Amino acid sequence: MYVVCIEHVELAIDRFVDEYEEAPDLIDLHEVKFKSWEPPACCNECKEAARFLVV
Repeated sequence: MYVVCIEHVELAIDRFVDEYEEAPDLIDLHEVKFKSWEPPACCNECKEAARFLVV
C-alpha cells in the first residue's frame, strides 16, 4: 500500500506492479473517507499532501 501525491502516483503504481505482479486499485483520498482508518497526511515520497491510496 502506498499513499502518494499526484506527482508520485506513477512511481507507486510501478512499485506495486513490481512487488505484487498485478494492477493496483487507486483510491482518491479527496473522494473517499474511512471510518476506522485515517490515511497519512503526507506523500510517502515527499512532503506534499497525500492524494491517492495505491492498493
